[in-house]
Amino acid sequence: MSDGDTSLNVSYTAFLGTRMVATGLLRHVMLNVKDSLDENERLQLLIFDDRTGKQIDVDIRGMAEDEWDQSGGQTGSLPDTVLNDELPRRAGRPKLGVVSGEVTLLPRHWEWLKSQPGGASVTLRKLIDEARRAGAEQNKARASQEAAYHFMTAMAGNFPQYEEALRLLYAGDNDRFFHSIREWAPDIRNYIQKLTVDAFSER
Repeated sequence: MSDGDTSLNVSYTAFLGTRMVATGLLRHVMLNVKDSLDENERLQLLIFDDRTGKQIDVDIRGMAEDEWDQSGGQTGSLPDTVLNDELPRRAGRPKLGVVSGEVTLLPRHWEWLKSQPGGASVTLRKLIDEARRAGAEQNKARASQEAAYHFMTAMAGNFPQYEEALRLLYAGDNDRFFHSIREWAPDIRNYIQKLTVDAFSER
């Protein structure tokens, strides 16, 4: 398997040509396709990581079911717990999870912060939380776009409107993107819809 990923909690989807033949945990996917496909079909089978849209490399020929029972990531011991008295003491209100720090602002910034309900500290925390949420949404959208890109490159490179669909994907144009792939094979189209669930921000 590529990327050394042996997580048992990751979902995968298998395609035979343009037809989706199995989806779910890797063991489930492998056991479903192993005995139902002939040798030539297995060579044409492509399996994708549902998180990244990337194809994984797995050889299922001759594998027994009990081999999948034994698969999984290696476990290791957790690091020793650090005793409380070994932790450096920090200023603030540690029981509340509050830690003090230094912030340098211009006078007009301080004046605005102090005029906000709750004062400067409350306002700063709210602003930071909002920025973190916005950043998280942007990261989700980017990851969703990249997953769709990887899958489309592997499976739809010769499909009509392929390049236009990629452009619309990164432009964030939801309606026109799905319109551009409307003639693609249904299973391909449905999987792309699954991968792009976070790709388009609401407008």
